[in-house]
Amino acid sequence: MTIPPKPPEKPIKSPCVSLCALDIDDICMGCQRTGDEISRWGKMTNDERRVVLEKIEQRAREQGLLS
Repeated sequence: MTIPPKPPEKPIKSPCVSLCALDIDDICMGCQRTGDEISRWGKMTNDERRVVLEKIEQRAREQGLLS
């Protein structure tokens, strides 16, 4: 008996909240991604996206947006 392969993982959705404005540190005030992270999102693997999501959570905590 063979085990069927797992279906491909769905891409992780963008954290964009449609409040697009970069601050002086090149961080979007809406989603907390850098300009580079925003522009590369579409080409990132899910593993790379998870790393970015961890970074934006930390940025949001540092800004007092999350407790």
